[in-house]
Amino acid sequence: MMITQPALKDRSLLGLKELSRDEIESILNRAAHWEAQKEKLVPVLESHFVANMFFENSTRTRFSFEMAEKRLGAQVLNFTAAASSVEKGESIYDTVRTLESMGIDAGVIRLKPSGVLQQLAQKVNVPLVNAGDGNNEHPTQALLDLYTMRKAFGELKGLRVSIIGDILHSRVARSNLWALQKFGADVRFCAPQTMQAPELAEHAPYVGLEEALDADVVMMLRVQLERHKHGLITSAEDYREHYGLTEERASRLKPSTIIMHPAPVNRNVEVDDAVVESAASRIFPQMANGVPIRMAVMERAMKL
Repeated sequence: MMITQPALKDRSLLGLKELSRDEIESILNRAAHWEAQKEKLVPVLESHFVANMFFENSTRTRFSFEMAEKRLGAQVLNFTAAASSVEKGESIYDTVRTLESMGIDAGVIRLKPSGVLQQLAQKVNVPLVNAGDGNNEHPTQALLDLYTMRKAFGELKGLRVSIIGDILHSRVARSNLWALQKFGADVRFCAPQTMQAPELAEHAPYVGLEEALDADVVMMLRVQLERHKHGLITSAEDYREHYGLTEERASRLKPSTIIMHPAPVNRNVEVDDAVVESAASRIFPQMANGVPIRMAVMERAMKL
């Protein structure tokens, strides 16, 4: 099944809030095609150049995109802000325009501030793919999450999905919320008071931990330990005690429940070590699913 190809100006993937259900489903279906390929290298983007522009540190997302691009045969330019003219004061806009001027066919961008990516997309003439922007969205993470859920349950409609942790700062929670609700999933949040995003309460309810654990999918979010100094939590130990998916809590989940996490995982904080490695965990399969999802996204962005 071929992915539906939008017009050039519509090939950017900035978020899932505005993307239609049909478009999301098309990407999921195309990812299934790429996952089924026995050959690792299928050079459908052989003559295309893509720049991975990471203005914020990343390991999994950057390598997953690079693996996806290279499996499609694209020529890949990797850019990190710490080794660039950004350190000399060059603006993000000028950096992107510079790479566009050199002839890239698409750009993958990760940014700390929210809203900048949308402004960039209006000013450049190559498709841009959001690899995470501030606390706004992380669309390819949510796509691989949906893909993981669909593989586990067959369909997304009617699934009860609990997202637990730092909702306030989570672009993963937002992208999953927007996408899952388009498919008829029941999304609920669970978070300490200091980690709740009040503006999302009208879209999904906040529930207590015990109610959150009564779900088909339990998605734990990373505790951003670097925010301790801002008083969001008293300690990692305290967070684990009140909101962590401990072995004891995991033992009370329904047998069919799957456990997810966008990673990196703070083991024995948000998820106990043994739970990460348990049969219910889909944490490492999620990472594997990121490659075919990003293959579908990059093909959508660049293939004529």
